[in-house]
Amino acid sequence: MTAIQTLHKVVELAQQRRDEALAALTRLQREWQAAQGQMDQLQTYAQEAQQRWSARGAQGVDPALLHHHRQFMHKIDHAMDFQRGVLSNRAALVEQAQQQVHAAERDLAGLRKYTDAQVQALRQKAQRQEQKATDELALSIHLRQRLAVAQAGEPAQTPAQAQAQRQALLTARAFAAPGRP
Repeated sequence: MTAIQTLHKVVELAQQRRDEALAALTRLQREWQAAQGQMDQLQTYAQEAQQRWSARGAQGVDPALLHHHRQFMHKIDHAMDFQRGVLSNRAALVEQAQQQVHAAERDLAGLRKYTDAQVQALRQKAQRQEQKATDELALSIHLRQRLAVAQAGEPAQTPAQAQAQRQALLTARAFAAPGRP
């Protein structure tokens, strides 16, 4: 597997991690909403019970019924306190899941950026190698032509032409030197 293929696989795994984090966040948000719905029901029930008691209290109430009502309201208050704890717990889990989603998205973005940079670097390297090969081929053709002209007995170059040819040859050699990217 090439380095780029490995990077693409790492990006794919990071996407999967992000998707799993999003799914967990969605599930926890639904659980929080369900817990909030139960809390709303408890609060509504407590308000309705208090309203019924107030209406009944206007007619007079015996002590046993008053005691029963207080116990009942205490149980509802206890259930609401418990539900507040559930809501608090669910809210903390949602917050933690949101942080995990943000971290996964940040990691994914960083990996994508790094992968893109590596792909671009490989493209540039390939372009430089292609340019080097083209330049070497052009130099080889030029030198063969010059050799053919020299062997055919063409007149000698002027000093300016000889200088230009030497400069072109030095430039071509410097460009084709080993270790040059």
